Amino acid sequence: MRRFTPFSMHIRPRRLRANSGIRRLARETHLATDHLIAPLFVIEGEGIREEISSMPGQYRLSLDEMAKEVRELAELGIPGIALFPKIENVLKDAQGSASLDPEGLIPRAVRTAKEAAGTMLVITDVALDPYSSDGHDGIVRKGRVQNDETLELLADMAVVQAGAGADIVAPSDMMDGRVKTIRNALDATGHTEVAILSYTAKYASAFYGPFRDALDSAPRTGGDIPVDKKTYQMDPANGEEALRELELDLAEGADMAMVKPALPYLDVIYRLRQYSTVPVAAYHVSGEYAMLVTAAKNGWIDRQGAMMESLTAIRRAGADIILTYFAKEAAKHLR
Repeated sequence: MRRFTPFSMHIRPRRLRANSGIRRLARETHLATDHLIAPLFVIEGEGIREEISSMPGQYRLSLDEMAKEVRELAELGIPGIALFPKIENVLKDAQGSASLDPEGLIPRAVRTAKEAAGTMLVITDVALDPYSSDGHDGIVRKGRVQNDETLELLADMAVVQAGAGADIVAPSDMMDGRVKTIRNALDATGHTEVAILSYTAKYASAFYGPFRDALDSAPRTGGDIPVDKKTYQMDPANGEEALRELELDLAEGADMAMVKPALPYLDVIYRLRQYSTVPVAAYHVSGEYAMLVTAAKNGWIDRQGAMMESLTAIRRAGADIILTYFAKEAAKHLR
């Protein structure tokens, strides 16, 4: 039998995996608390900490309970929160009028968060769906969401939020031209230092279900109300389109650009990071959270390992900022 002399392997990648110290030195992607933003759901009332059934471990918080949460997040070193309101049905109408109330839930939540931890960045959501009786991100007329008619409302909403003390407003509506309209309105009212985090590539995703459950903000059915948001949120099959949206958002004055969801769209995050001249954010959404938590609860995966691997993957794809319901849990692990 012919024998082959083994060749000498000078290059052995495993040398850089030999122990934890070497792996730390060779690690390409670093996840830190600085990269995390914690989304919080707020609700009217007092002493309320109501668990969301489809998002175990996440809660609808009254403002006093939110203040406690904000202080804890600040102590963990998390730099910011993103606020989302559950609005009472009696306050909802087709124009989302409650969104313009300076004493509404979100303006009061912003002020409360700032009082609880003055260094905490507060990000507010600019879209009509939590306030709309139709459940859409814009005004519905004749079976369609009206783009241009919605813009003025979004701008007014952003001004109200900025007036309450929001550091960053985040239009999540996907109306064309909303970044420019909001930027003009903020500047005209003296809020020149309030930043815009644009939901640049927000997809018409199946992963938003638990979030809509948390806010009761799903599109209503019946009459001439569209059954979904596919005429304004992006087609999940499209990647290049995200670059077009990025180009428009940058030209209109966006300070940050976001991809939502995160894990199913790592390629889109990567593409935006290659072309963006501003920080890129990713939203690790409710459906992604719910899947990991449920799988871990059933013993199918390791919760902490899957959580950290997922967040690291989002960072590896190019996200500078990650909105995630795991923010507090991850921060504790990182510390």
